[in-house]
Amino acid sequence: MDELQDSVRSAYSGRFDNEPIMVCAPGRVNLIGEHTDYNKGFVLPAAIDKAIILAMSKNNLGLIRLLSVDMSPDYVEIPVAESYDKNEVSWANYLIGVVSELQKAGHRIGGFDCSFGGDVPIGAGLSSSAALESGVAFGLSDLFGLNLTKLEMTKIAMQAENNFVGVKCGIMDQFASLHGKKDSVIKLDCRSLGYEYYPFRWHDVRILLCDTMVRRTLAGSEYNIRRKQCEEGVAIIKKVYPEVNSLRDVTTEQLESQREKMDAVVYRRCLYVLNENKRVAAACEDLLSEDLKSFGEKMYQSHHGLKENYEVSCYELDVLVDATEGLDGVLGARMMGGGFGGCTINLVTISKLEETRASIRDYYFEKTGKEPGFHVVKIGNGTHLLTEDSEIVTRAGQI
Repeated sequence: MDELQDSVRSAYSGRFDNEPIMVCAPGRVNLIGEHTDYNKGFVLPAAIDKAIILAMSKNNLGLIRLLSVDMSPDYVEIPVAESYDKNEVSWANYLIGVVSELQKAGHRIGGFDCSFGGDVPIGAGLSSSAALESGVAFGLSDLFGLNLTKLEMTKIAMQAENNFVGVKCGIMDQFASLHGKKDSVIKLDCRSLGYEYYPFRWHDVRILLCDTMVRRTLAGSEYNIRRKQCEEGVAIIKKVYPEVNSLRDVTTEQLESQREKMDAVVYRRCLYVLNENKRVAAACEDLLSEDLKSFGEKMYQSHHGLKENYEVSCYELDVLVDATEGLDGVLGARMMGGGFGGCTINLVTISKLEETRASIRDYYFEKTGKEPGFHVVKIGNGTHLLTEDSEIVTRAGQI
């Protein structure tokens, strides 16, 4: 992380003049509870020790000047305006979208400079886009004295992706990036936005992410389709049960009573969401009773539901999960993120970590002819300012 911070600061100094603030915005993992967030259900994410680092300052030039350390083209410059159009440079829209949403909320954002880079793999399901949006919201709040709470930043960052980028994601990714806490997972109620921290301190267990190396080209469009299908199911149920506003409000009995009125695909989408919400609640009980074996079994159940009923897996993701079956060191595995590529998340005992990686690599290569990527991550803190000695800085209002 120190090397990444130096790289971003150096890129900033090579282009801009003012002394910047440094923001660390982590990616996230989600242990269980996939595609439930935009259905107002429950999720169980955590911030990780892979992040986007941003160097930011005001420039008093009436310009928004953006510099990417990792992507090409690497520089975008636009004038400050009352409203913004989409930029032809795709990565810039995640930053400009945050500015747009802040201005819609009544905040005045002037010219600023920003360089950024990260070690969150793009397209791997670790929410690099949400980390970038969260970091920009956090940094602009600090620079322009907006005094936003972390929840307000979360909503702005999510709206940027929904309204400006055009991906109708739920709130989980941005929430986890901003609210993460070391050695803890977050049980988030995506309807009320109430949340609880559950301890996750198994020092003999590691979170192993296995990367299909398949980038999720279908994820954006299919994500929006799944959301519409869930909304269609809710609309059918609501005609009989007017108190229902989302799948979170639906009981299994209500769903079954309206099954014949639904397209079979819509029914399966809804069934998956109802079952996944139940799994999240049960998984939290497993954490409290320190039963990681039962927790891991629910991860496998989650993957099966994502594959069969929600249909957002792909061959490569299924191969990676299948590769873990019967391995002594693996407690649980499933696909993670929007789907159609990206990573699986695996809970692996540290004593079997290297052996597990080798087994998965061999199996995956045999089935696909490709080498998977691997990332071992730790659960870390949410978005924060960095001092020169990398200590976390908390601002008033950012609770």
